[in-house]
Amino acid sequence: MKTTPLHDNHIALGARMVNFADWRMPLHYGSQIAEHHQVRRDAGMFDVSHMTVLDLAGDQVREFLRYLLANDVAKLKRPGKALYSCMLNERGAVMDDLIVYFMNENRFRMVVNAATREKDLAHIRKAAAPFAVAVRECADLAMIAVQGPNARDKTHQALVAFMDSRIPFLSPVSSGVNKDSDEAATPAALAPFFAREYGELFIARTGYTGEDGYEMIVPADRTAVLWRELADAGVKPVGLGARDTLRLEAGMNLYGQDMTEDTSPLESNLGWTVAFDPTDRDFIGRRALDARRGREKYKLVGLRLEGRTIPRPHQKVLGNVGDGEITSGSFSPTLDRAIALARVPVGTEGTCMVEVRGKQLPATIVKPPFVRKT
Repeated sequence: MKTTPLHDNHIALGARMVNFADWRMPLHYGSQIAEHHQVRRDAGMFDVSHMTVLDLAGDQVREFLRYLLANDVAKLKRPGKALYSCMLNERGAVMDDLIVYFMNENRFRMVVNAATREKDLAHIRKAAAPFAVAVRECADLAMIAVQGPNARDKTHQALVAFMDSRIPFLSPVSSGVNKDSDEAATPAALAPFFAREYGELFIARTGYTGEDGYEMIVPADRTAVLWRELADAGVKPVGLGARDTLRLEAGMNLYGQDMTEDTSPLESNLGWTVAFDPTDRDFIGRRALDARRGREKYKLVGLRLEGRTIPRPHQKVLGNVGDGEITSGSFSPTLDRAIALARVPVGTEGTCMVEVRGKQLPATIVKPPFVRKT
């Protein structure tokens, strides 16, 4: 089982460690619910070094990504801009979901899921060959996410100490990212869904919790230093358990549950991530999506359940026009009730019943997210 550069830190903090996609990762550090509230109310940090960071380079890298991804990187005009997209197979089903960052015309950065690393790399490298695009897995890097209403302020405090005198914190490296602009001279000026390199750090204003904050990619041998500085700034560690309940409250899909290699983005509440225009752009899976577009049999919805019984994946959902199933379910600490995502027949509306251990529990169909930030 693989470990991240922060493994010893997790052990020292008394984390309960679990196997996640062949990585030994912290589930929680004592109380999953307390960690969930820590992120919603203040700031928490996650070790997400199991994620796979790829750098893509070449004269045709933009053309390659317009072919590889269902969303269109032609939308990325300003250096540093990020784009969320699905990567599809030829059947139009989801191989993975990811974020891609436009660094300059010859370089993009991509972060893909740990559980899909091997198949993603094989698929990407095969597709990249005709475009002469170099695909480098950045195994020398690690990743920390800091999320919550106070995440950015506390991260700025930690970064001043982390950067020290090694590299002037207010002087971003000349990587081609906004090098002629002062718009993002410090992370505090980064707009949502933008990223930039600052010395040895890659900082993106993105996340997987529904809260504001950063995802930071750092050299592996410096990860523990950044983790310590964040702790000194008052950011508390959070495990995978709270990460899952946070993303579910925010209505964010989990690969392997809410979308899979057998489901299309159109039936996974991800139609907004598919760029059908311009109509002459060919991307992997387009023909299959075009053939079924407007004729989907299922859709992904949110459910608010009555009572405190927790729904789990694959439990049956009984609706007004047919049966579906839970894809993700949990207790919501913020709402103090059970919530779920479910794939149900198109036309299912209003209320439904969920079969849980032989009982039928009433639920109301809602549009995610369950928790909206103002």
